[in-house]
Amino acid sequence: MAQSGQKNKLQHHIIEEWRGKIFASVCIFLLIITIFSMVYFVASKGVSTFITNGVSLKEVFTGVEWMPEGDNPIFGALPFIFGSFSTSILAALIAAPLSICAALFMVEIMPKVGKKYMQPVIELLAGIPSVVYGFVGLSVIVPFYRDVFPGQGLGIAAGATVLSIMILPTITSIASDALSALPGGLKEASYALGATRWQTLYRTVLPTTMPSLLTGVVLGMARAFGEALAVQMVIGNAPHIPSSLFESTSTLTSVITLSMGNTVTGSVQNNVLWTLALILMLMTFIFVFLVRWLERRARR
Repeated sequence: MAQSGQKNKLQHHIIEEWRGKIFASVCIFLLIITIFSMVYFVASKGVSTFITNGVSLKEVFTGVEWMPEGDNPIFGALPFIFGSFSTSILAALIAAPLSICAALFMVEIMPKVGKKYMQPVIELLAGIPSVVYGFVGLSVIVPFYRDVFPGQGLGIAAGATVLSIMILPTITSIASDALSALPGGLKEASYALGATRWQTLYRTVLPTTMPSLLTGVVLGMARAFGEALAVQMVIGNAPHIPSSLFESTSTLTSVITLSMGNTVTGSVQNNVLWTLALILMLMTFIFVFLVRWLERRARR
């Protein structure tokens, strides 16, 4: 009887294990199919601009005029590409030092105060909807830039400022995890050699965790590059390359969200918008590859 009970339990465990493997395999298969379907759909729509509609590749990527309506439509997307890159890079330049300093404060300088007060505030920032950021930027940041600098306040500076606040939690959380995972022996060895706390931070802690810190910055840039609503509310949405940070411009996400609902499926303008979406997707892949490369560097 005892042997029979053990045999039944063993069979039951084997059945449960196979059920788990089958369920996990089905989920992974569906995930792979979904990803490849999305990539194929966006790529086929985006490439049809050049294959089916005969739009010049040079016109889309180097043209500076965007006039999709009329007898002779022009689809120069360079202003949108420039707007997306400029706002994302500027937002990362603003947010990265603030995030790394906040992470150092929470982990290395005053961990008790940081975990009790700063960490909840940063987590709260991560949960705020993007439309709230856009509304605050439109109500506070844009009027401030309008009063201090020449122009209407709408432009790359306002968009980058809003984006820097939005990506602050992402970079800070990754930087905090990287600093927390640092072996304590490195800091103790630095202190044993006579280094002060600040010398230990910028000569030992920061160089050691730099690949992980850069991973957080790249992920923040990826978040900023794909943001639509908040940037759309403060950037001005003008289809031209600005001559200063305080002139209106537009981004890839802004022109897609503003124009996609006003186009006919299969038309030239609709396909060009899918081409812009394809550029966004390719940039996302590049950001992912950069993150993987930095992670491999961090393991070495």
